[in-house]
Amino acid sequence: MIYEFPQKILFKHCDPAGIVFYPRYFEMLNDCVETFFAAIGFAFEDIHKIGRVPTVQIDATFATPSLHGDAMVIDLELTKIGRSSIGLDFHAHCDGITRLTAASTLVYINPDNRPQAIPDELRNALTPYLRRTT
Repeated sequence: MIYEFPQKILFKHCDPAGIVFYPRYFEMLNDCVETFFAAIGFAFEDIHKIGRVPTVQIDATFATPSLHGDAMVIDLELTKIGRSSIGLDFHAHCDGITRLTAASTLVYINPDNRPQAIPDELRNALTPYLRRTT
């Protein structure tokens, strides 16, 4: 399954040239991740009471500029669910045109910032979004 996150490109996302300033994409990706976790029943404000899921790696390719007012969609799909890590792929697009692709890794950590096993309940909620390989 793919999680879809609609993201209208707002004035605050753009630089003086009127295109998305690239660091803003990382904020949008984080918004996508946070709303995804809430949608599967694990809101960050609840997770943060017992742990955290920081991004430890991210790689992005900026394919086509996005403009103020564009109606972009960010697709999120899981590539891996490890003992304490989660692999994510993102595909941001608008009207069928790729704007950004990215891959990242989250690590589930305890309050002392040490990796800990992903709880079974969270693992079960994540699993439907895990990319199936044939």
